[in-house]
Amino acid sequence: MINASPDLPQQLRQTKPLHPRGSPINAVLLTGAEIDQVAGLLSLREREPFQLCATAVTLTALAENTMFGVLTPDLVRRKAVVPAAPLVFPGGLQAQLFTVPGKVPLYLEGDKAESASETAANVGVELYAGDARIVYIPGAAAVTAAIMARIKEADVVFFDGTLFRNDEMITTGTGAKTGRRMGHIPIDGQDGSLAALEGISARRIYVHINNTNPVLVAGSPERVRVEREGWEIAEDGMEIAL
Repeated sequence: MINASPDLPQQLRQTKPLHPRGSPINAVLLTGAEIDQVAGLLSLREREPFQLCATAVTLTALAENTMFGVLTPDLVRRKAVVPAAPLVFPGGLQAQLFTVPGKVPLYLEGDKAESASETAANVGVELYAGDARIVYIPGAAAVTAAIMARIKEADVVFFDGTLFRNDEMITTGTGAKTGRRMGHIPIDGQDGSLAALEGISARRIYVHINNTNPVLVAGSPERVRVEREGWEIAEDGMEIAL
């Protein structure tokens, strides 16, 4: 599983193939330590073993929060993953983390937070199985040439769809920050993700969508527009189960 959002228990209950005896999850791969990427881990504390894979900086953020001590080391094996290094799972699935422009989690921000730096605190995942590959980027402040090169080779792309417009939080009265200040490229705009990723051939799906984003509303002009451009909308959290 990639990331563990707060609604993980409900997703497990709604997905019958994930109902064997005991936990069906044997590995969790994190792309960062934001609350909506890790809070679901607390629902996996039922004495079932699994491997927790993330960059060293993300594992440190978890280690410094004593609440995650409920994931006892004798059952939850932590594996530090270096971006660009291969990661092999049972069944022939391989993964590779790569840095993505973004920022550290909100609760770790200082007075001068960098919102578009490329560090191991914010990564994407490229997954391989035979000739098939998936690129998963739930949080990105920009689309770089390196990101575009990966996306062009992918069969399926899951990409950050947090906000439709950069000032969406401000205009809806739900926040004082722009999307870019929060480390998220907006969908709309001349330099938004819809324009930046125009013409790619992969199946493409927006994920990590904020509740202010009008693409969540079926039939809205914004939803119609992104679907006309070939995008799908995911409406069930930030993690994906493989």
